[in-house]
Amino acid sequence: MQYENGISTRKEVPYQLLCKAMVDTTACLCRVDAGLKTVAGVNKYVRGTKLCLQPDIKPSIHPTRQKPTRDRNTIQSPLLPGLPDDLAIACLIRVPRIEHFKLRLVCKRWYRLLAGNFYYSLRKNLGIAEEWIYVMKRDRDGKLSWHAFDPIYQLWQPLPPVPREYSEAFDFGCAVLSGCHLYLFGGKDPVKGSMRRVVFYSARTNKWHRARDMLRRRHFFGCCVINNCLYVAGGESEGSHRSLRSAEVYDPKKNKWSFISDMSTAMVPYIGVVYQGKWFLKGLGSHRQVLSEVYQPKVDSWGSVSDGMVQGWRNPCTTINGHLYALDCKDGCKLRTYDETSGSWSKHIDSKMHFRGSSARQS
Repeated sequence: MQYENGISTRKEVPYQLLCKAMVDTTACLCRVDAGLKTVAGVNKYVRGTKLCLQPDIKPSIHPTRQKPTRDRNTIQSPLLPGLPDDLAIACLIRVPRIEHFKLRLVCKRWYRLLAGNFYYSLRKNLGIAEEWIYVMKRDRDGKLSWHAFDPIYQLWQPLPPVPREYSEAFDFGCAVLSGCHLYLFGGKDPVKGSMRRVVFYSARTNKWHRARDMLRRRHFFGCCVINNCLYVAGGESEGSHRSLRSAEVYDPKKNKWSFISDMSTAMVPYIGVVYQGKWFLKGLGSHRQVLSEVYQPKVDSWGSVSDGMVQGWRNPCTTINGHLYALDCKDGCKLRTYDETSGSWSKHIDSKMHFRGSSARQS
């Protein structure tokens, strides 16, 4: 309102200016974090905040993209045309393991079926699960490769190339967990030294995958599998104290490593076996003396052992149906069995087919 010659005059203010004046730009919600959806939430941080009254201003310059809604009523195509899925699965689980890689290439439903636990648990429950033998090869250049042998159909199948860190590694451990996963762990890289790395090959995906690294770097160690858990103990590592006493266990279900009780003395194991639920190790101590220890998983304890089984145990051995068998000659064609009654390796099994150049170790 203005006064001209003592007479008041009123100028009309355009409507657009009135609209602009109603917006407090310093308190507009357009300038506040989009995560604060209500005025009450904004008032905690900016007092006097008002809702934006300009209809042409969007509350966010990055509007959220609406996800396409899935039609739950969509009917999936059957696994096998003309058959219900339960009968189709009953047919597919009887396909030999050597052909599973081809089955995964048919369609997405078949791939998901063969990549899950349900398919292989059915095969195991029906007693038709097949076991393969994994063989490691090293060429003249020192490169590592793995092959799988099917003892039923007498067929060999090459595995995909191993990860780069294990192509030239040595003194690492290997074990099969969950019936279809081949694990490689630890070892020594020619350049970087001892490793904590853990990788595994899955027969379900026909690929190598990473697993959780070990807690300690180590190579030339002892390892075993008890109740589908991987145990690692002793070995060597770079540093002032090369021989290790530490031990750890890996649970594949949790993908987690955990320390267990340390060994009584540091050891570099060269033979080991699981017998009657206990883990026996024999190796060399820090002063190159021969040591033997036994681990009991139920009570998580180590102890020295010097009975007849350990004293006569000099070569790699294995257990079959609760009986111990060990190599007894350089050719690897003669076996000894452990007699628990007498506590000695008294029985011998000779194939009488001796071949020179066998890699069987004998101390």
